[in-house]
Amino acid sequence: MAAIITDQIRILNAKNFVNEVVNSSNSYYSFVGLPNPTDIQADWDTNPPAPKDSFDDENDYWDTMIALKKINASDIRRVVQKRIWSSGTIYDMYRHDYTRYNLAPVSGATNLYSSFYYILNSDYRVYICLHNGTNPENPNGKASLDEPTFTDLEPRSAGTSGDGYIWKYLYTIKPGDIVKFESTDFMPVPGDWEDGTDNSAVRGNAVDGSIKIVTITNRGIGIGTADTIYTRVPIKGDGTGAECTISVNNDQEVESITVSNQGSGYTYGNIDLISGGVPTGSTRPTFNVIISPQGGHGADIYRELGAYNVLMYSRIENDNENPDFITGNQIARVGIVENPRSFGTTQNLTLSKASALNAIRLTGAGYNSTIFTADSTITQTVATGTTARGRVVSYDQNTGVLKYWQDRTLSGFNTVGTAQTNPTYGFDLTEFTSSPSTGGNLTILGGSTNLTIDSTFTGISTIINSRTYYLGQSFTNGLANPEVQKHSGNIIYVDNRPSITRSLNQKEDIKVILQF
Repeated sequence: MAAIITDQIRILNAKNFVNEVVNSSNSYYSFVGLPNPTDIQADWDTNPPAPKDSFDDENDYWDTMIALKKINASDIRRVVQKRIWSSGTIYDMYRHDYTRYNLAPVSGATNLYSSFYYILNSDYRVYICLHNGTNPENPNGKASLDEPTFTDLEPRSAGTSGDGYIWKYLYTIKPGDIVKFESTDFMPVPGDWEDGTDNSAVRGNAVDGSIKIVTITNRGIGIGTADTIYTRVPIKGDGTGAECTISVNNDQEVESITVSNQGSGYTYGNIDLISGGVPTGSTRPTFNVIISPQGGHGADIYRELGAYNVLMYSRIENDNENPDFITGNQIARVGIVENPRSFGTTQNLTLSKASALNAIRLTGAGYNSTIFTADSTITQTVATGTTARGRVVSYDQNTGVLKYWQDRTLSGFNTVGTAQTNPTYGFDLTEFTSSPSTGGNLTILGGSTNLTIDSTFTGISTIINSRTYYLGQSFTNGLANPEVQKHSGNIIYVDNRPSITRSLNQKEDIKVILQF
């Protein structure tokens, strides 16, 4: 049995995904992680490996996660391929019947959404090409010479060059959306097309089953009377009311055809020359009647442009009051996680930003000059013969807060997850503690100076020399848990990328594009 899953299910899936993200009962977060990529692969920065999709690898993504940023309803938008208008370019025109048996003449696309039938102009206005100058002499269309800039509700030409193009204005991308949702290859569509007021005029002007364009495929021979214009020639089909005007030239050929009444309710149509009083001549002319999309042009922007891609946006900024995103170390992985939980609960995480790292508040002489090398190992003897081990992510000499992570490499596995036969510190992943057992102590080894856990400190901020420092995590007896429950929720997107080292004055815009 032959079957097909149409592009409309992709558009539906994109719509449903956006609805899930904006639903207040759900929580979606972007995350950054992997501060030590070259430990995994020496040439990571020049050749990042493709992420793997397995439960085991998902656990590793959690173990190496640094921090998360909440994706709000205003941070997600459906997007389409960006196609910028350029003078001298031939564009496909909108047609309802592109298939693998009827290819788009310019792009060779086998379907409408892959063809080059819409553009973005220099003012961030979006237009559909309804006519590209196609005629019997130029069956693939002509070069576009006039950039469309108008915002008229009805389609028209863009200038006076006579390039034959007819454009339909759809919408203008807002400045805020340009910042968030424009990328090298994609541009946003409005998020509220169905009921928003900004584009209500375009939406309200749409007529279901209307006909805007008819093209000439054969001019015919001996048509009508030379140099005559025939008006109100009916377009017959399953709709009503559509009419066109046909101009016959001095050679008794059809010179041009324009739609004078768009009608409504059409899914197919033909020019009825006889009913329109146009003599058909010795060779009958032929035409293509172009049917508008369901609801008419502008009724459903997502269906009309094929909006089956979604862009999720996050801006990673350094924040003195909530310093969850570290500086001075690398990030080499970004991703998206659905419905992670708050640490130690069954409730979805709701914080705007959250740390995925453990942290220790250290004290001792020289704590404000001690150096902990990024990705180096720290240890604590927690009891006789038992050692906790971690990897340094960052150390703040002002506050004495050391952020660290622990993964399988510290408990009997190497960087690619292969078991070791004789791990230095045993097979258990021992946690750091402010209450060591017999034979243990509070000393943290691994820095340029040996410091101790400040087991008397509890809180989320501290005052040093009359200045308040916010720590980003809540400490109890010198230790802070992650704000997110690791290995909770679903990691739905992972991107391994060349590492960057974050600095104090740095911001990163993360734009994740999901294609359905």
